[in-house]
Parts: sequence; C-alpha cells; structure tokens
Amino acid sequence: MKIVKVMSENYYSLNVKEVLTSLKTSEKGLTKKEAEQRSDKYGINEIEKRKKITPLQIFVRQFTSFIVVILLAAIVISLLIGERLDAIVISIIVVLNGVFGFVQEYKAEKAIEALRKLTALKAKVIRNGQEIEIDSKELVPGDIILLETGSKVPADARLIQVAAFQVDEASLTGESVPSKKVINSLKEGIQVTDQENMVFMGTIITKGHAKAVITDTGMNTEIGKIAEMVQEVKEKLTPLQEKLKQFGKWLGVVTIGICAVVFGVGVLRQYLTIGLIETAYASEMFLAAVALAVAAIPEGLPAVVTISLALGVKRMAKRNALIRQLPAVETLGCTNFICSDKTGTLTKNEMTVREIYANNALIKVTGEGYGPEGKFIPAGSEVLDTKNIELLLRLGALCNDSRLNNNNNRWKIFGDPTEGALLVSAGKAGFKKKELEKHFPRIDEIPFDSERKCMTTIHKINRENAAYVKGAPDVILTKCKYIDINGKVKKLTGEDKKRILNINQDMANKALRVLGFAYKPLTEKYKSTPEEAEKDLIFAGLQAMIDPPREEVKEAIVKCKTAGIEIVVITGDHKLTAVAIAKELGLFKEGDKALSGDELDNLNDEKLDKIIEDIVIYARVSPEHKVRILNALKKKGHIVAMTGDGVNDAPALKKSDIGIAMGITGTDVAKEASDMVLTDDNFAAIVNAVEEGRGIYNSIKQFVQYTLSSNLGEIVVVFLAILIGWPLPLIAIQILWVNLLTDGLPGLALGLDPFSKDILNNLFRNYIFLSFSWWVFHNIFAEGV
Repeated sequence: MKIVKVMSENYYSLNVKEVLTSLKTSEKGLTKKEAEQRSDKYGINEIEKRKKITPLQIFVRQFTSFIVVILLAAIVISLLIGERLDAIVISIIVVLNGVFGFVQEYKAEKAIEALRKLTALKAKVIRNGQEIEIDSKELVPGDIILLETGSKVPADARLIQVAAFQVDEASLTGESVPSKKVINSLKEGIQVTDQENMVFMGTIITKGHAKAVITDTGMNTEIGKIAEMVQEVKEKLTPLQEKLKQFGKWLGVVTIGICAVVFGVGVLRQYLTIGLIETAYASEMFLAAVALAVAAIPEGLPAVVTISLALGVKRMAKRNALIRQLPAVETLGCTNFICSDKTGTLTKNEMTVREIYANNALIKVTGEGYGPEGKFIPAGSEVLDTKNIELLLRLGALCNDSRLNNNNNRWKIFGDPTEGALLVSAGKAGFKKKELEKHFPRIDEIPFDSERKCMTTIHKINRENAAYVKGAPDVILTKCKYIDINGKVKKLTGEDKKRILNINQDMANKALRVLGFAYKPLTEKYKSTPEEAEKDLIFAGLQAMIDPPREEVKEAIVKCKTAGIEIVVITGDHKLTAVAIAKELGLFKEGDKALSGDELDNLNDEKLDKIIEDIVIYARVSPEHKVRILNALKKKGHIVAMTGDGVNDAPALKKSDIGIAMGITGTDVAKEASDMVLTDDNFAAIVNAVEEGRGIYNSIKQFVQYTLSSNLGEIVVVFLAILIGWPLPLIAIQILWVNLLTDGLPGLALGLDPFSKDILNNLFRNYIFLSFSWWVFHNIFAEGV
C-alpha cells in the first residue's frame, strides 16, 4: 500500500468554511467509507517506529574501532610466534573493554520509544453525524474531533469552534504560557508558535473545550516532522572517538613501518657484513621486528579509556547526571559552546508573580516556584495598605480555574500556569482557594474569549453578589469607571489611567506578563452578560509574573565562562522575554545581539556564518532553526552541547555533539534523543560534567604519553643495536614481557590518577595529544630516549 502525504496548505490562513471545503468534509464528519478510503490513502495516525538495534549489534560494535582491530591483529601475531601469554592478556583487555561498553550502551538502548507514546490512545470523533470514540491511530485528515480539558491532542487540526480554550504547547514550541486559541483566520507566513487557530499532536489541553477538523496525521504532523528530523540525523563520533580513530590509523602505519625498517636494516646489515642472509638470523630479525611492532601498540589504551569513562559515569550518577553513552562525559569536557533552551532549562517553567500594583503603590513579591513562601515588599517608601493588597490577591485567587496541590511538600499546578501563579501569590498572603470559595462561592461565570480578552466570575458575598474580572490591563481599564484607593471607591481619572498604563509598560519592558483586576457589586437580579457584568468596574490593581531563572544557573554560567565555554540561548519564546532572563543571568549585556526566527530566515548561510559567534540569543525559533544554528557553529570547528526538555528540542539534541535533557521537566522524546540526562534538572550538573570530561582527558593524555615514551625506548634500544651490529639486547619474548609489565597495571594506575580540582580553570583546548603535535612528539621523544 502506497501512503501519500497530505497536500501542504496553510490551513491557519483560511476561514472555517474554506478549511472544510479544502479537506472535503463538513461539521457532520466523514462517513465510514470515506474514513476507510482516506486511511488507505494516508496511512495510520502514528509515528513510524525506528529500526531497533539488537544487543548483538551493540556488542559487536564495541570491537570495530581501528585501535581495537590493531589489538586483535596483535593477538593473532602473538599466537603465530608462540607468545600465548601476551595474546591472552591482550585478549582479556579487549574483551573487558567490549563488555564495559556493551553494558553501558545496552542500558541506553532500553529507553522508551517516546515519540510513539506522545500520541493519544483514544479520540472523540464525529462520523456520519454521530459522536463516537475510536483509537487515535484510526483518525484521518478531514475527521471532526472533539477536544476537552486534560486530554491530549491526537493529530494536527484546525479549530472550528472554541470555548475558553487553552493548550499547553511548551513541549512543542517552548512557550511557557498556554496558548489561548481562536477560530478566525490568520495572516500567511507565520511560525507554528503563532498559529493560534491550530492544535498540534501531543500537546495538552489545559482549559475549555473545542471542535476541530484534522489537517495532518502521523508523520505529516509537526511532531512527525520532528521525528523524521531526529531519524535523519546520522550517528556521530565524539571528539575522543574521532581522535582515537585517527590515532589508530597512525599507529597502524607506524607498526608496519617498524616491522619493515627493523627487519630491513637487520638483514641488510648482515648482507653487507658477510655477503649473505642466514635463514636463522632473518627469522630472528623478523620475530624481533614483529615483537617491537606489537610492543609499540599501547594495548591498555582502550581499557584505560573505557574504565576512565565508566568511572566518570559512576561519579556523575552521584551528582545527578545520567550518562546514556560512555563517550558523552569526555565530549562535554571539550565543549566550548552550550546552546541552551530557556523554558525549563535556564528557568523553572513555573510562572511566578514578581510585582503587584495596588493602592497607587508598586510592591515586590519574593519567593519563587509554586510553594506559598514569600513576602510583599514596597518598591518605594510607601506604607503597605494590606486591605487593597488582600483585595487584589483575593480577586486573583477566585477569578481562577486552576488548582494548587501539595504532595509531600512538592507543589504542583493543575490548570493554566498563569492562574497558578495567582494562587501562589495569594497563598503568600495566607489565602487558600478552598477557604476563599467557602466564603465567596462562585455562582456564575463568563469564560475568557479572544474578543473580550478577559474572564469574569460571579460570587456570592454575604447576601450580595459581585463580579470579579481579570484580563489584559488596557482592556480592563477601558471597562473601569472607578478605582479602589485606601479601601474607598473613587472616580477613575485620566491621570490615574495614564499612571497605571505606564506601570504596565514598565512591567512589560521587564518581560513580565501583566494581568489587570477589577470588581463590581451586582444586584440580586443581575444578568450574566458582558454588557452588564463588565461595565463601570472598580479597578483593583495589577499582578505581573514571569517564569523565573533557576537559582543555581547564574553560578554555573560564571563557571562555564571561566572554563572557556560560551552559552547561547535558543528558545521558542519571545525575544523580549529571552533577553530579560538572559540579562538577569548575566548572559546578555549592552551591545550583545539577539535574533528572531524570522530574522534568521532572512539570512543566507554565508551571512549567518559571519555573525554566528556573535549572537547570544535566538528567539521564536523552530526545530529546523535550532539544527541550522548548530550546523553553523560546528562548521566553525566548535564542539557544541545542546540542552533542552521539549519535543521541539529533540532534533537539535540529536544533532549536537552532546545532547543534554532535563530529567524531571523533560519529555520522554528529549531524553530519548539525548546523550546525558540531568535527573534533578540542575543546570549546574553540566559544570560537573565538564570537570569530569577534562579530568578524563588528562588521564588518557598521561597514559598515552607514558606508554608511547616507554615503547619508544624499547624500539630505540633494539634499533640502535641492530644498526651498530651488536647482538639484540632483548629477544622477542623479553620485549613482549617488558611491554606487558610497563603497559599493564602501572600504566593503568597512571591513567586513572585523580585529576586536579582547579581543572575548570584550564581554558578550552583541542585534543592535540592524539593529533600528535610537535610538542607532544617532543615530550614522548625526550622521555623515551
């Protein structure tokens, strides 16, 4: 069966009627026959399985590196010349190395197929005019689906009806605030993050209900495209693996050269001396040459590398970093660029009220996260009027559909994070929503909609009723006729409005999300309509919030910069928000540059290459943008790490030299695509991993320099003896025994020597020891001779 793709069309730019016509459907849904025909044409609605690697394949690939192949050849040669002990020892080293690598990588391969689990299991769909429930994999383009709070979107769809509908798209777009959805058509050429009349597979509905028509299924969805991008990324060699590969090839040439030179010089010497070549002497020269060639190979190197990395993995696990692939520890040690997602990585992904404005006074709110601990501190010299503050906080807690839950001192928000932040700010003043609702029960409501840009709840207060309203500050002010000052209601003047709007703008300039609050007493026979409940309101104040930076990140960034690592913020959020957070963390200073996704689209690769190292922030970017940024940095020769937690980060995590996912807030998709997982979401663990990586670099460097110096000494002694015409100072078996003793436990101990605690102060350097620079040759030659 040939599966075809849906014709690409910007459904967000069409009105509802045009969308239904384009997809050849109606609000009554498809017939059973139409659905079956489309299923045959477009395939089932699921993410394609990736080809799974078998345990045998994992084990076999432990023996495919060039240096291990050389060791395998050394085993064969040792057996041919009768040196079984040497063959046995090298075999044990190779096998142990393979087992170490297999165990670690097999654990990683047992990770969940997360992309497939993102699809919803069941979906409510209208077919033949009837509402039925089916497996989400049976959905096809043109199906009419019903969406409600708490459910997962089963496919990409264009909304045709909404009621106070909001969707958490953080995992897909990086937006920390749920997207408020609309049904009207939008302008052409906008990013996924701005397509407010669309819903996307795998995102979560946080509020309201809606009806939508499916536009794309399976691999044609936004998540499907991300899955395809992830699958297209070829397996990459780490810097250490790349250098070991080069080192192995170099070593292969050297060993063959040693064999040829020693044997050739030996037999030529005898021929020039006595005029013939004796078979016995030629055989002795050949054995000596082969023994020297085997001796030149630092057979302990794979074991030292693997054990060093394994011990690094063990130490990192204790420091809350799970390494999914052994070389990942070392890779981070040579990283000089970290491209970090903002939401959930640099920030908590917990909206927090930072400032409130009430009674003509600006008040700072301390405390972060969802725990109700914090204080209210006047920004100026004003004396706090608790009545007005309490009124504002009470309005925020009651005109609210979210819930705050405490489970073993771990606070969690159920619902819209913005509304959750209002519950937390009220909690800091001692207000609990359940208690408030007992005294001020909700008896009616007018849900938020995109045209009014506000939400109203009606509450019973003693024997009277009152409307509590929240929304965009400018919208709230247009509905207000009065203002509450010192507990007294006064007429709202033009000067009052100007002052409040200026405060609102100042808050917005700090990337704070601002909500305005107002209230109004109602008669007993009120009408629950916007026209009555939302006019002539009494202004109560503003609450401004932000997703705050993690406490540990600022110090971690300083350490990264000390270690020579540049940090770049890549986010789907707005540029203003990203810049504000970066400034707070010390990442962005005057003169630094920030680019948006649209601006990035206007740059060709040549222009991007010129400025790529000067950009500190990339905002409103798509998964494709992230991969393009990574490619540009890698093209410049940088070793790039990528951190992230969302589905939208997966392609970049896979493409980077080392992908780092968040363990708590991270999606399974991000973890699956990563090389390392921070189990406590602590960005500071990256600094620990850099330290481990650089320690491992030093360990391997010490071992290589020691063993090559030792082996060079043996080669020089034997070669000079042959050149001068002396008898061989060491016969083949003695050469192999010396090599076994010097490259064995002493070399291993040196390779595993503890590293210096100030290793982070060493600025980034390339792995020159495996590239054999002049200085490394100088050290090896001086020590060997």
